Amino acid sequence: MKIRPIDDRVVIKILEAEETTPGGLVLPDTAKEKPQKGEVIAVGPGKIQKDGKRSPMELEKGDVVIFGKYSGSDVKIGGEDFKIMRESEVLARLQGESSSKKARKAVKK
Repeated sequence: MKIRPIDDRVVIKILEAEETTPGGLVLPDTAKEKPQKGEVIAVGPGKIQKDGKRSPMELEKGDVVIFGKYSGSDVKIGGEDFKIMRESEVLARLQGESSSKKARKAVKK
C-alpha cells in the first residue's frame, strides 16, 4: 500500500526501542521507553504559503529523525507502526545514521 501525506506532513516508520541496557540487561516491554526515533518513508509536497507557492520540505525519504514522545498521530498500516506528523514536529535529523535502504545501496555500488 502506498501512502502519500498532504501539505507539510511526513510519514515515519518507528524504529524499535532498545531491548537491552548499555550494561547488557534485557528490558521487559513495560520498562521500555516510547520510541522517539524513526525513518522517514514519505514526505508531503510542502505547505502552501499565502502567495500560493509551496514551501520546500527539508526532510526527505530515508532520513532518520528524532521526534517528541507524544508528537504526531500513531497509525498502524499492514501490521507496522507509523507516525504521521508535521515536519515542524520533527526535532532533529540524525546525520551519519543511514536508513537500511541507503546502507544497502552503498554496499551494492
